[in-house]
Amino acid sequence: MIEHPMGGHVEPGFEPVRTVFEETFAAGEELGAGFCAIVNGQIVVDLWGGWADRAQTTPWRADTLVPVFSTTKAIAALVVARVLAGTGGEIGYGTSVASVWPEFAVAGKDQVTIGEMLSHQAGLPGFKAPIDPDLWLDPPALAARLAEEAPIWTPGTMHGYHPLSWGYLAGELVQRIAGQSLGTVLRDEVCAPAGVDFQIGLPEADHGRVAEMERPKALPALGPMNDYKRAAFLTKWAAPNRGGAIWKEIEIPSANGHGTAKAVAQLYGIYAHGGRLADREVVPEPVFAEATASQTVGEDLVLPYVTEFAAGVMRNNLGLYGPNPKTLAHSGWGGSMALGDPDLGLSAAYVMNRQSNVLQGDPRARRLVDALYDCT
Repeated sequence: MIEHPMGGHVEPGFEPVRTVFEETFAAGEELGAGFCAIVNGQIVVDLWGGWADRAQTTPWRADTLVPVFSTTKAIAALVVARVLAGTGGEIGYGTSVASVWPEFAVAGKDQVTIGEMLSHQAGLPGFKAPIDPDLWLDPPALAARLAEEAPIWTPGTMHGYHPLSWGYLAGELVQRIAGQSLGTVLRDEVCAPAGVDFQIGLPEADHGRVAEMERPKALPALGPMNDYKRAAFLTKWAAPNRGGAIWKEIEIPSANGHGTAKAVAQLYGIYAHGGRLADREVVPEPVFAEATASQTVGEDLVLPYVTEFAAGVMRNNLGLYGPNPKTLAHSGWGGSMALGDPDLGLSAAYVMNRQSNVLQGDPRARRLVDALYDCT
């Protein structure tokens, strides 16, 4: 049996979570990973273990950063909510995107609301016609290209997950309203004041802390194929190279947030505490209530599930994030996930660098979440 370095702590009563975490390594399912849970401001679980590199020479540490892919989306959604709140009601989720981003008004998108765009109803999950994949590495140019695009379905009539394009839409929206980037607002107004080690747009100085990813060996099960899924996931131009320094440094609010499990749990704690992080108001309560209300629920055109979206965060309609249907959550490519349970004041996050092909509800994360709830 390969020995894996382990670190962290659990509070009394949460020892079964440690057991599950260690058993996953013993079963050979992990390379490196972290899991953190916070209840009413108290860290009750903060575990890390394994290796930050594929060669298994660098132990995973408390400050090892890992890309969490689409788990980033719900964090970015909080930034959008904060920026909307800053307009004093002038701009809200019912406001048309085109009213703040005029170029977006073409090809039948003039009436698309901010809430519809953030809840994957805009009909822009990807590009049907070829684009240069390197365009994804130039967020303003990619956003401009999306603004020109005709939607694949009539906006507001259906929803389908926008795996990568969502972040460029949300990022451009924040830039137009706030005059600064989404990652800048997150860093300066949310993370830095609270000492949270999470960034969208990672400076070169932090690249040495980032874990190496081991990609999945199989494609995800997407169900019966359609044009929406092809555009979102399966064309040669559906994504750029995710391995280089530029991927870490640019801001992609749908996909390239980097942080620790503790940092992700802290930020999802905002969902568990009505828009507050510790003693600070990140999103005022009225806007937070709008941000977390259901925008759409039903068969997803891209994911093989019935999904329910608020304005950028998923609602726990399938019970994949614990037993509470009020829980707000999101998963990321390869298995990362985080949740905020408002009834228990509980937030939790799982991050890892051995990716699976499970789109949502990775068994490793579900076992940890189940053990956590058994202890609460």
